[in-house]
Amino acid sequence: TLRARIDMTSPNVWMRDPILYRIRHTEHHQTGTRWSIYPMYDFAHCLSDYIEGVTHSICTLEFEVHRPLYDWLVENVPVAWNPRPRQHEFARRNLNYTVTSKRKLLRLVNEGYVDGWDDPRMPTIAGLRRRGYTPESIQAFCDRIGITRSTGEDDIALLEYSIRDDLNHKAPRVMAVLDPLKVIITNFPEGKVEHHDASYWPHDVPNEGSRPVPFTRELYIEREDFMENPPKKFHRLSPGAEVRLRYAYLIRCTGVVKDASGQVVEVHCTYDPETLSGGETRKAKGTLHWAVSYTHLTLPTNREV
Repeated sequence: TLRARIDMTSPNVWMRDPILYRIRHTEHHQTGTRWSIYPMYDFAHCLSDYIEGVTHSICTLEFEVHRPLYDWLVENVPVAWNPRPRQHEFARRNLNYTVTSKRKLLRLVNEGYVDGWDDPRMPTIAGLRRRGYTPESIQAFCDRIGITRSTGEDDIALLEYSIRDDLNHKAPRVMAVLDPLKVIITNFPEGKVEHHDASYWPHDVPNEGSRPVPFTRELYIEREDFMENPPKKFHRLSPGAEVRLRYAYLIRCTGVVKDASGQVVEVHCTYDPETLSGGETRKAKGTLHWAVSYTHLTLPTNREV
């Protein structure tokens, strides 16, 4: 090694005889045997900043004890064509329930637990991008947590709030059912299709735009939105209960159909034609999203669906 003798009495060990170069007579994967002297990070870092015209070198708090060496090396460089760089430290931002160590994330990549650095499960910029996080949402999250010199953890719920807040004004809403449960509107005519206007945006977003949603005798709701024996304050669909189908009518459950194992496979309901959403006179405590099967529908050709 090649060391710099600075101050052997310094209380900071990095200012005594820091290693500047490491000398290894071994083959390098890029330069082969042509080079055997390698600069150490503490030596190369500050000089690279100086040569490249970097004015602010930002790093985390563990490098605070290295700053006197950074300053000493810059002050003793016999050139003066660029402004002197300064090192500034801040506390790293940790997310709860999230692995942020590059060493541990590298192990996940190398051992095949994830598909790469851009795997949507990875807390990397590339991973967050594949999950749908926008640049504006990540910047807003950074603004909210701020910069500090105190080590701590930030709640991941704040990151999730930032993306929801950003997408709230960008992402139009549609309805989808992931775990479908069939609902039969027994007093709605077979073969009849009504199209109700559904807004792309919630009432608190001042954007315009809507789409027609078909309403038929047979439709689907989420399975978790129905319970045969509900607990108190269950404001979704149950026998005898009345709920609203979003952008459509109030419906009341009149019966269920079960399979051989006793699982509910079909819910029978009646609808009130006088309670169309937007002009209703009667309120319901619960509102459910829903969908219809497009396989048996003849869609309108003059409207966007």
